[in-house]
Amino acid sequence: MQRRAFTACLLAAPLARAALAQAPFPNRPVRIVVAFPAGGGTDIIARMLQDPLQAALGGTVIIENRSGSSGMIAAEHIARSAPDGYSLLMNITTHVQAPVVLRRFPYEPIKDFSFIARVGTGAITFMIGPAVPASVTTLAEFVAWGRGRPLSFGNFGSGSTSHAFGALLAQEARLDATQVAYRGEAPMLQDNLGGQFHGGFHSTAVTNDMIAAGRIRPLATGGPVRTPSLADRIPTFLELGFSQRFGFVGFTGVMAPAGIPQPILDRIVGAFRRVLSDPAMDARLRALDLITGWIEPAEFRSFTEGIMRQWVEMADQLDLYQSTG
Repeated sequence: MQRRAFTACLLAAPLARAALAQAPFPNRPVRIVVAFPAGGGTDIIARMLQDPLQAALGGTVIIENRSGSSGMIAAEHIARSAPDGYSLLMNITTHVQAPVVLRRFPYEPIKDFSFIARVGTGAITFMIGPAVPASVTTLAEFVAWGRGRPLSFGNFGSGSTSHAFGALLAQEARLDATQVAYRGEAPMLQDNLGGQFHGGFHSTAVTNDMIAAGRIRPLATGGPVRTPSLADRIPTFLELGFSQRFGFVGFTGVMAPAGIPQPILDRIVGAFRRVLSDPAMDARLRALDLITGWIEPAEFRSFTEGIMRQWVEMADQLDLYQSTG
């Protein structure tokens, strides 16, 4: 009896997938699960895309925030969701970074996902707030002020680029800095503005208004080139003589559970291709200092595999495993 039931399930599965592929899509709301809290850079981008995606898909798109474990809670949730096209993940580079650093793989970062769209790549910037004297306005001045003091650096998640760059800055500048992990950039920013730590790496998508108001001071940017909105005054770490490891850039992207029927997957990819190829949307994303440009899902997957290999090397070099606690 059990064998017959098991066989029946095996035979029914392909039929269910076929029926799913033939059903109108979407016929209920599509969820984009954002791996970080509302108000952070990833959330801002997701909500920017929401209305255009609804028009492109011809259905409702809702945003759901599931933060924690450097994006792993949201990623695991999506990896275990039904592969029907109604559950998507918007995550950043921590998608592959966090499992490596935390040495915990509740999901396979590549195999368990269908790759939909790389929204953009971008660097993050080291910024200081009121915990540091207002007279400190350059990275050299910060290093001179901070050397010999017990410092604390905030980051938006253990295993994130923000975490690694904080550890890298402490190592290369010979600073004594404790890393403080947050459940995303929004709460991290609030504590930087409140003087709860001495500095941290932020995205300009979240901080540009605070920079303009003088509430937070950018000192140097990661990545191979200057961040566009700060290019007239803020150098890169590479320009300042730091190692090539500061040339690393992260990504923001959209994924889904592996195994989505191809017609539905094609529909979703087509909607993102249409939205992200629109010049007006491209300009809005570039205003957030993202480097844009559509690449096909297979290339996005290969790109992410390369990022994961890079991150294993970075984690080994900086011993990020121990510093996550």
